[in-house]
Amino acid sequence: MAPLRRKRTFNAAELLNHRSRGTRDIGTFHRLCLKILRSIVLHENRSFIKVWSKTSKSAIMYETGRVYCDNYQNCYSCVHDQPQNLYKFPKRSKQQKIEDALLCQSPLDKTLSSPSEHKPCLLALTADNWLCRISAETGKELQRVYLSPKYKFRYLAWNVLQETFYIKSVQNKETPFARQAGMSQNAVMHLAIFHVFPLQIVGILEINKKGFGSGVTDVVLSQGVLAVSYSNKSVKLYSFEHIVQRYLTEELTLGQQSPLLGHRTVGDVPFGIPVNIQVTDPPPLLFEAFSHNGIQIGGFPWHYIYTPPHKKHRGTHYICSLKDSTLATNGIQNMNCCSLESDVIFFHPADSGRVIHVGPNTINVLKIITELNSPLPSEVVEDFSLTTHRSNPSPRVTVTSSGRAVRSRFQQLDDDPMQETFRLLEYEDELDLLAIAVTNGEDEEGSAHIQLHDNQTGRLQRKIDLDERWDETYPHELYFDRDTIVHIEQKSSNFCCHVYKLRTIRK
Repeated sequence: MAPLRRKRTFNAAELLNHRSRGTRDIGTFHRLCLKILRSIVLHENRSFIKVWSKTSKSAIMYETGRVYCDNYQNCYSCVHDQPQNLYKFPKRSKQQKIEDALLCQSPLDKTLSSPSEHKPCLLALTADNWLCRISAETGKELQRVYLSPKYKFRYLAWNVLQETFYIKSVQNKETPFARQAGMSQNAVMHLAIFHVFPLQIVGILEINKKGFGSGVTDVVLSQGVLAVSYSNKSVKLYSFEHIVQRYLTEELTLGQQSPLLGHRTVGDVPFGIPVNIQVTDPPPLLFEAFSHNGIQIGGFPWHYIYTPPHKKHRGTHYICSLKDSTLATNGIQNMNCCSLESDVIFFHPADSGRVIHVGPNTINVLKIITELNSPLPSEVVEDFSLTTHRSNPSPRVTVTSSGRAVRSRFQQLDDDPMQETFRLLEYEDELDLLAIAVTNGEDEEGSAHIQLHDNQTGRLQRKIDLDERWDETYPHELYFDRDTIVHIEQKSSNFCCHVYKLRTIRK
């Protein structure tokens, strides 16, 4: 048996020297650069300083080094020392307003027909049903496709990241008049599925009662799996590949004529794109579960997490094998939180097969252990756990000076603003760090900081104080992207974005 190799530690100077001598491949070179950056980020003479703030009356989005404000009208790059405006669109009408968007990064392994397709672009959905491909660097419109005059499309999401995406329509609601007249609508909603690089239509899928039954409340397409949610809290999974193979009536090409449109052009006004995937009978069911808030699938081998829909099970999460629905040993996770905000559980975004369970005062990182070819169920074990530092809670029963016992009518909440509380968790995959937003109302009400923890061990690496107050009554978002931390918060009817950049501390 070969001896175990000891894991060596390098400082930044050694890594730079190693890089200058050359590496075996580009992957090794990239990992060396990220190790250097991680050591710089965690060095004691570096700190994150707030360099920019922006307020908007509409939602603010951040993605891959860019901040989008005013319904994607303004774009700022966070690559520089301070965010700089990349472009600003002319004022648009309500019909031309961008409702949703995805940032597209071109692949390195493909040769595309147009040079513009090798640069990042924004796929934007407008209120009047146009899909626009916009340069992410200049804001110039590169391509536009008209979707439909019949169906109102509103949401964009990835099926396979940077490969295929879909646009979801709003749900068709039956009117009271139609119900009284006994007229039932077969179509519930529609999905328009596209390939990227180059932009090409796969088809428009009709979600109808014939194929998927009644009571459909939502549909999600992810990794080639169509997940349909129902009003009875059930979730059914179908193979999208099988649906396309069986129910595709005609292949479509943008800019080409189609018999489904009476030989008119696909993607042009006023006809848009026709429905070419029409499910006429129930497709084969891959999997079904009943859950309060949907199911999550991940791990090695595949497992799923769900919360039973009954009220008594709220806050109780079950981890089961996807193969046969066997409950894992120690697969019932419950933090028994007494808080306004419920705990959350999800598979680790690093695709490591681990599970992260976040509560107001505890974060558990769990591992799913499975023995190959063993009849025994898999086991959920704790990898590491993080807890907040809290003062002793006030006793439920106190005794006055006269000796009378007074019992408190209310129990202190686990996410009480006067106690240190975990609020958000973000994973930085390139630096392999967990960034956790923590509030602490003991010193000063509304104070917050970011804790950086090693993703493998959970060991605390450093703390970063936030300048702005943290109001827990409003929603917050946190992004950690190499040398940049972005905090987006909602204040009443306004949205605020705060950008922190890595700086050297001069002593």
